[in-house]
Amino acid sequence: MNSQFKRGIIELCVLKELIPEDMYGYSIIKALSEHLNVNENTIYPIMRRLTKEGYFTTYLKESSSGAPRKYYHISKKGFEYYLSLRDEWDQFIGGVYVILNKGGKKNEEVLERFRGRVEKE
Repeated sequence: MNSQFKRGIIELCVLKELIPEDMYGYSIIKALSEHLNVNENTIYPIMRRLTKEGYFTTYLKESSSGAPRKYYHISKKGFEYYLSLRDEWDQFIGGVYVILNKGGKKNEEVLERFRGRVEKE
C-alpha cells in the first residue's frame, strides 16, 4: 500500500481514537494495531505533527509503573479536522465501493465476467 495513503488513513484513525478519551502513545498504538499493521515508527511521527499543528494538546500523568506518561487530548481544532477528514474519507470510499461493486460484489462474479471476456479474445 502506498505509504502516503496509509499515513493519511492512520491519521484519521488516530484522531478517532482520541475523541472518546485522552490516551498515551502506547495505548493508541495498541488500539490501532488490533485492526491495522502499525507500530511506533508510524504512529509517533503522526502524533508529533498533529500536536505541532494544534490538533492535540499533551500533558503528563503519573503512572503506577515507571515514569509519567504523555497523554494526548484532541482539541476543538483537532475534532473539526477529524470531521473534515471523515467527510473526505466517506466520499472517497463510497466512490471506490461503487467502482469495485459494478456488476457484482463477489469475487466469483467478477472472475466469471473476466473469464467470459478473455474467452472472446
